[in-house]
Amino acid sequence: MTTDPRRHAPATLRNREAILAVLRAELPKQGLLLEIASGSGEHAAFMAPLLAPLLWQPSDFDADALPSIDAHAADSGATNIRPALRIDVTADDWPVRQADALLCCNMIHIAPWAAAEGLVAGAARILAGETAPLMLYGPFRRNGVHTAPSNVAFDDSLQARDPRWGVRCLDSEVAPLATRHGFTRMSVVEMPANNLMVMFRRM
Repeated sequence: MTTDPRRHAPATLRNREAILAVLRAELPKQGLLLEIASGSGEHAAFMAPLLAPLLWQPSDFDADALPSIDAHAADSGATNIRPALRIDVTADDWPVRQADALLCCNMIHIAPWAAAEGLVAGAARILAGETAPLMLYGPFRRNGVHTAPSNVAFDDSLQARDPRWGVRCLDSEVAPLATRHGFTRMSVVEMPANNLMVMFRRM
């Protein structure tokens, strides 16, 4: 008997079309997209074939997630998805030295703030060119205020699980962090289920 390594995240079925629409508008047509915190790998398997010839490099901190990512990639038949890598965003040295875009979905609120700091510092090191986007998807507070009652409950549940977690404030936490690492342009797209896609560039 064999065990199917594929994991499934129901939210990916709900948000993938909206995320793909933003990626199509914002990503370069070719080069390398590094995805941080790929999770199950379902985003890569769905989106990468539709964004070819752009190469998609999935990764995750959890080594146990990598077989799922690779299995979904194999099922997709895509030839532009690289084997998944384990990346600790808090490390000073990542196995990817250069990328043309970086995408991170639903990580910085389910991790200590040090993970957000490491993510942005790493993006500043590896993103090639001034226009290469750093793209963050997930729930955020705006001007210190939650954007929906459901996000208040979600934030409470996160902090009950780990007080170091929580929905981050875009204006007082995330944007200043990006500015400190040289990202000076921000655009925000409202997404389904009270999420945002936030994009930073150095231009």
